[in-house]
Amino acid sequence: MPSAETELHYKDPFQLLVATILSAQCTDKRVNLTTPTLFSRFPDAATMAQASIEEIYEIIRAVSYPNNKAKHLAGMAYMLVHHYGGHVPEEPDELQKLPGVGRKTANVVASVIYKKAVIAVDTHVFRVSRRLGLSNGKTPLHVERDLNTIIQPEWLPVAHHWLILHGRYVCTARKPFCNRCGVAKWCPSWTHI
Repeated sequence: MPSAETELHYKDPFQLLVATILSAQCTDKRVNLTTPTLFSRFPDAATMAQASIEEIYEIIRAVSYPNNKAKHLAGMAYMLVHHYGGHVPEEPDELQKLPGVGRKTANVVASVIYKKAVIAVDTHVFRVSRRLGLSNGKTPLHVERDLNTIIQPEWLPVAHHWLILHGRYVCTARKPFCNRCGVAKWCPSWTHI
């Protein structure tokens, strides 16, 4: 993947944080259809912090789990304004204090925006890492720890996108396209799929 970057559309750290929260168990395509309206109404943490959960819900109802995500977005924006001066924190541990922000979301924002040496493990990264023999971890945290030991720190942010895009377009869950895979000859799963 020569252009290994997020497929979420955003203009600033706040927008990436919002889009990443919305992307949990939802496609980036669906999120990208939803966020233009959301960002036109609530372009920053201050305006979103003043919105009601119902207002946010009406805009994001097409994404998965809109009730919870509307609550998370309202709470996250409020906390950004009142605890972080409206700025998105750089450190994953601080990001995880925000409503709706788990380890994966925190690592996405920290790596994409702040170029931190962290890797986010979503379903694609988890599956591809195991198939390629990069990890035998049974949990995302175990896979993350394994990847942190074998990938040089400066490559972690881009490796996240390489693995995601590879899993999304080549090493797909149901029927991987091994004939199009640039790393098939090194893949221990190649002959088994």
